[in-house]
Amino acid sequence: MDIFLLVLLIITVISFLVCLVSIAQIIIRRRKKRPSDTATARLKKSARFFSGLALLTAILVLLSQFTAHTPSIMDQQGNMLNGSIAELQKVELNGHQEWISIRGKDCHNPVLLFLAGGPGGSQMAATRNELSGLEENFVVVNWDQPGSGKSYSAVPNDKITADTYVDDGLALTDFLRQRFETEKIYLMGESWGSVLGILLASTSPEKYHAFIGTGQMVDFKETEITDYKKAMELAKANNDQKIINQLTSNGMPPYYGQDITWKSAAYLNYLSNYMTNNPEITNGGYHTLRDMFSPEYSIIDSVNYLRGIIDTFNSVYPQLYDIDLRKSHTKLDIPAYFFIGRHDVNAPIQLTQEYYDLLEAPKKGLVWFEHSGHDPWINESELFVKQTNRVFLENP
Repeated sequence: MDIFLLVLLIITVISFLVCLVSIAQIIIRRRKKRPSDTATARLKKSARFFSGLALLTAILVLLSQFTAHTPSIMDQQGNMLNGSIAELQKVELNGHQEWISIRGKDCHNPVLLFLAGGPGGSQMAATRNELSGLEENFVVVNWDQPGSGKSYSAVPNDKITADTYVDDGLALTDFLRQRFETEKIYLMGESWGSVLGILLASTSPEKYHAFIGTGQMVDFKETEITDYKKAMELAKANNDQKIINQLTSNGMPPYYGQDITWKSAAYLNYLSNYMTNNPEITNGGYHTLRDMFSPEYSIIDSVNYLRGIIDTFNSVYPQLYDIDLRKSHTKLDIPAYFFIGRHDVNAPIQLTQEYYDLLEAPKKGLVWFEHSGHDPWINESELFVKQTNRVFLENP
């Protein structure tokens, strides 16, 4: 439905532009004292067409807000599975209206909170598609954090800090513990979410069974510099002068100001394409359009899906440059595991290894995915689910 709405919106904008052209023609003709009857008739026809489209678009946009949902979990006969749970829910966290999806084949299973990357990323649909196997043994909760997807407007971009995510994450944890009548839940975070998971586990370890970080970030500033240098190295090896010029013009990170997202995208997208084309990495591509236009999102949510990636990242990311887990969080009071792609060039694997070696935890494990890049949960999703079951279910 969202794709249809997007096409309809484009047609509506085009019809509006046609109206503007007709108005301009009428004005020009009248100034030149030429007959404008034909142009006036064309304007009336275009205006009626535009008004009808605008009304239809408004109705459908409003309708999409009320029909957004996460698909039910079905049994082999195509009926809703008894005892399962599949919900989209708005929750109030510290006065902020935010959204979560809740999915599981048995609503009495342990709760697993998935923390998306970004900041500004929304992965409700992505995890439903790629990690549906987790729904067998867990109630999987995916949180659209402030400034992302369905929660884009929960907190103004310029008011979001790392503490905002930690405070709201703890409030969400308490909400889930109360709703599912459990003392502890499991934590899983990818990329930026992997750091958020460490921050949550450090603040209130008594609320969590164990933690898995994947695409594990450690030191944001060093990561950006390393990524920039790697992209430049690859661009020079490929004689890709356009990227070389762009990276040279942007200069070495860290970046500040209004263009952080676009400057960072120059090397991050280049590295992402490199991983996608790496034959050692399986299932390397993202499915952005599939995820954006999934039933979890209304047309407004789909727009905010992109706004989060662009605007929230730009506002929040510079605040993370001072984070280095090797200095600030070398001890956790819960079991911690890192699921790392052997070919990750986005979050440098040498930093993860250094952090893992320093980390003190009741249990810890470094699990390598030999055919993955930054996203083992996408690249080797079946193995990812299997390893999650292994390490989490042995830490009840």
